[in-house]
Amino acid sequence: MAFFGLFSKEKKEKLDQGLEKTKTSLFSKISKALVGKSTVDDSFLDELEEILISSDVGIETTLKVIERIQQRVARDKYINSSELHTLLRDEMVKLMEENAIQPALSKDFTSIGKPYVIMVVGVNGVGKTTTIGKLANLFRNEGKKVVLGAGDTFRAAAVEQLRIWSERSGVGFIAHGMNTDPAAVAFDAVKKGVDEGADVVIIDTAGRLHTKVNLMNELSKIRRVVTKIIPEAPHEVLLVLDASTGQNAFEQAKQFTAVTDVNALALTKLDGTAKGGVVIGIADQFKIPVKYIGVGEGIDDLQLFNKTEFIDSLFKS
Repeated sequence: MAFFGLFSKEKKEKLDQGLEKTKTSLFSKISKALVGKSTVDDSFLDELEEILISSDVGIETTLKVIERIQQRVARDKYINSSELHTLLRDEMVKLMEENAIQPALSKDFTSIGKPYVIMVVGVNGVGKTTTIGKLANLFRNEGKKVVLGAGDTFRAAAVEQLRIWSERSGVGFIAHGMNTDPAAVAFDAVKKGVDEGADVVIIDTAGRLHTKVNLMNELSKIRRVVTKIIPEAPHEVLLVLDASTGQNAFEQAKQFTAVTDVNALALTKLDGTAKGGVVIGIADQFKIPVKYIGVGEGIDDLQLFNKTEFIDSLFKS
């Protein structure tokens, strides 16, 4: 069975709406830069570089894009805005395809064994707990049995917030309350998943901005205890980033990838920002698959990331 089904018309429309602010900002800036120009010259490329950086594509990724456009312009002589938009789209799709790594759950993950364990990390405020709730809903809508573990035991109301999401999504839930050992919660959640034949166990973790040493120790302890039940677990470490923070999302990705083996990314709040270009830069720079994107506040507004559809929405005229 395909994971989360096909990319439906409704999902595409939601994606288009969610990226509207980024698209409008990007197109308006490019159109202004092209005013009075009959060719894509060096001065325009300099402006385009500033536009992409200001859209939080990132310096290194922007330089790659500019170099590719220079080569295409020299070869094919693109001269007008509509052709430039097509050129930009083509080059960004190619860039993301070159760096594509297939997510572990792109196919039927039950072949890996039950339950599939996901440990979710990220700082407070990025939408981590909400993303877990929406992810649980996605899995349940696919007929999967899910257990949530409330391992963020330090943030006020985090446990209760996840409990509400579990009830809303109709999935299993394990909690020990506030200020308890997150590793013990993770252990019991995985054990419950095994005992009850769950397909997926999703473990929330603390999002405190503490030192790297403490963060590493905490996440390492969670890993150790779950391997006592399932040696390969966690199968996925999902880092949740807030796209609206732009360059701060890059910095958070650097911090978390330095202390734990992140192998999937989720970018939230794309509908509320003009900084959607950060998705392109992060996918390019970290070589970690962007697996999910948040394009709205509704329970069904977490989407499985499709790079081609994403770029298409961004550059759709």
